[in-house]
Amino acid sequence: MSLAPNTLPGVDSIDTPALVVDLDAMERNIATMAAFCRQHRIAWRPHAKLHKSAALAQLLVQAGAVGACVQKTAEAEALVAGGVRDVYISNEVVSLPKLERIARMARSLQAQNGQVSIAVDSLEGIRRLAAALNAVGASMRVFVEIDVGQNRCGVQPGAPAVTLAQEVLRHPCLQFAGLQAYHGKAQHLRSAGARRNAIAAVVAAVQHTRQLLEAAGIRVPLVTGAGTGSFIHEAFSGVYGELQPGSFLFMDADYAANERDPAAPVFEHALFVKTQVISVCATHAVCDAGHKSHAIDSGLPRVWNSTLEYGNGGDEHGILRGATLPSLGDTLWLVPGHCDPTVNLYDHLVGVRGGLQHGVVERHIRVDARGALT
Repeated sequence: MSLAPNTLPGVDSIDTPALVVDLDAMERNIATMAAFCRQHRIAWRPHAKLHKSAALAQLLVQAGAVGACVQKTAEAEALVAGGVRDVYISNEVVSLPKLERIARMARSLQAQNGQVSIAVDSLEGIRRLAAALNAVGASMRVFVEIDVGQNRCGVQPGAPAVTLAQEVLRHPCLQFAGLQAYHGKAQHLRSAGARRNAIAAVVAAVQHTRQLLEAAGIRVPLVTGAGTGSFIHEAFSGVYGELQPGSFLFMDADYAANERDPAAPVFEHALFVKTQVISVCATHAVCDAGHKSHAIDSGLPRVWNSTLEYGNGGDEHGILRGATLPSLGDTLWLVPGHCDPTVNLYDHLVGVRGGLQHGVVERHIRVDARGALT
């Protein structure tokens, strides 16, 4: 929802705690990623599990992205309902009710010249997917996922991936689209050298797998993967044709702790929790943003532009300590430790134009896929 220009309220009007997007910083991040991908002639498909917003997914497509990634069937449904027409579920789905939902989505998108794609890592998963699609007369692109270090989903690189690709090709309703090769753990390796070495091993595994597939007469149209912490290495590899970073849009405290690779573009913090000081004593101050307002799986938030340290105060409170404490009623801005699950705590994002200090509230951005767990 956009607000009329002549009635735009200031940032002081935002009640706390609230999740706020610095629109200017976000748009600079988008422009930076778009320019990088144009320069290196590589496609980008930002992960919508970060923002969970159809409006932001469409904004990214307008900037040059080929579509959106999601992790959940319900996330895909939320984006499609919001007008996104090219969605890739970069995850495995084996539940028959979910596969029926995906098949109906695929049929609907095909009628609109759109598409939904999915990752697979088992023979049974492929067969179940094909059966669901055949039941409604739909077809889909399928990526075989290989485990390149995440130690989560995916078959081992090499011969196991060939077996799965061969199974995909046995089903006329499925199109083998290539390989999903994502190393999530590499995104948060702190040193630039460690991330570079980790992705070098990923690239070697992908190349080996592709060689075996081609030797079996199977063309690999695309290799997709990468995240905000490593995407420059996948982009420079000559192997990847598509990048999936999502966090670059907002950034968070955990990514800020990474050593920057000199070749990497610079992205700004664009997501903040606005909070207010509600109590002050001699040793500390207390703000009204506790764990219900930000995820803590990647650590506690940082206080933006401040030497204050944020400490655990429970569900509804944050404990602030430092040489100079804030005053009662002061506003503070927190940089969440992990953007994705923080966004999932809110129904909407407050979009601010003109900075956090003197800006105005330009729009409210709905979090369409909030709680989309199925």
